[in-house]
Amino acid sequence: MKIAFYAPLKSPDHPVPSGDRLMAQLLISALQAAGHAVEIASTLRTFMREPPSDALPALRQQAEAERKRIGAAWQQGGTPDVWITYHPYYKAPDLIGPALGNSFDIPYVTVETSYSARRNLGAWAEAQAMVLQSLKMARVNICLTTRDQQGLAEAAPAARTAFLPPFLDSSIFLAQWPRPQPGRLVAMAMMRPGNKMDSLAMLAKALKLIDNEDWSLSIIGDGSCRKQAEDMFAGFEPDRIIWHGQQSRQNIATLLSESAIHVWPGCTEAYGLSYLETQAAGLPVVAQNTHGVPEVVIADRTGLLTPVDDVPAYANAIRIMLSNPEMRERMGAEARRFVSEERSIARAAQRLDEILHEHVGTR
Repeated sequence: MKIAFYAPLKSPDHPVPSGDRLMAQLLISALQAAGHAVEIASTLRTFMREPPSDALPALRQQAEAERKRIGAAWQQGGTPDVWITYHPYYKAPDLIGPALGNSFDIPYVTVETSYSARRNLGAWAEAQAMVLQSLKMARVNICLTTRDQQGLAEAAPAARTAFLPPFLDSSIFLAQWPRPQPGRLVAMAMMRPGNKMDSLAMLAKALKLIDNEDWSLSIIGDGSCRKQAEDMFAGFEPDRIIWHGQQSRQNIATLLSESAIHVWPGCTEAYGLSYLETQAAGLPVVAQNTHGVPEVVIADRTGLLTPVDDVPAYANAIRIMLSNPEMRERMGAEARRFVSEERSIARAAQRLDEILHEHVGTR
């Protein structure tokens, strides 16, 4: 199929790395691996950090200009077989695809649409209504977590959904054989306001409870809240916390291969591709049993999952993992197998192809 791909939150070629950008890139790679031709239809970013107020009218104007541009190009070069929008939600609604789909009679598909009824009131209500309308008109809404799939079913019972587990191109991590340094913990995060800083704060509190254990922590990532993050860990001996900043994927693969345990609480984490990356590198995970984390970390098989917001339980899980080398080795090996065999690009390509042919077919 000829596919028009759009990510209103962050384009696949956006200069700032993030999990959203990576998943958009992975989806394109999987679609191409299935034999489809993919073109990024637009790079317009509709993300609104604060309630819309004056932002939405301006975005509507930009979206209208994009629709005219794309429509003119289609009239000259032909229309795609399907339009796919990745991760529309109340802060980044799709203002382009639904209208073009209706105008040109093109099947419309979403991936990772997120809908929360809590946002139906107040300033976000208009954006919410647009998200609801788009998921209702979609031929299929591809969900990456059971939580999202259940949320869409509650919001629009007649909307069609299909499930695609989160996946990863793990080749760069599988290329290096694990050589973990005993006691070396690792965390990866963009240091930005919200759930990332919540997870860093919880991790710092948990490590304080096991300060007498033999461990060190590598922190990979950077962002606007770097100073705030450093302050959270200021109470530890300086040589215990290693700040690596933003790194290339190759350097990340090397750092992970030298680490023993991935520690990331995952506060309100949608699912977290970093969990798949670290598991591909052969690391067991210690995280919370929350939101989409169980979609990518299999409890008692590839890691330990603890109750939500229970800092002592989280600290104890890290202690158990540190003190049990046989558990670490067993879970680490299973984590590597899980990602390489069950969450590969090839498996995702096959599943995506099945979904598209079932719900879209050929035109």
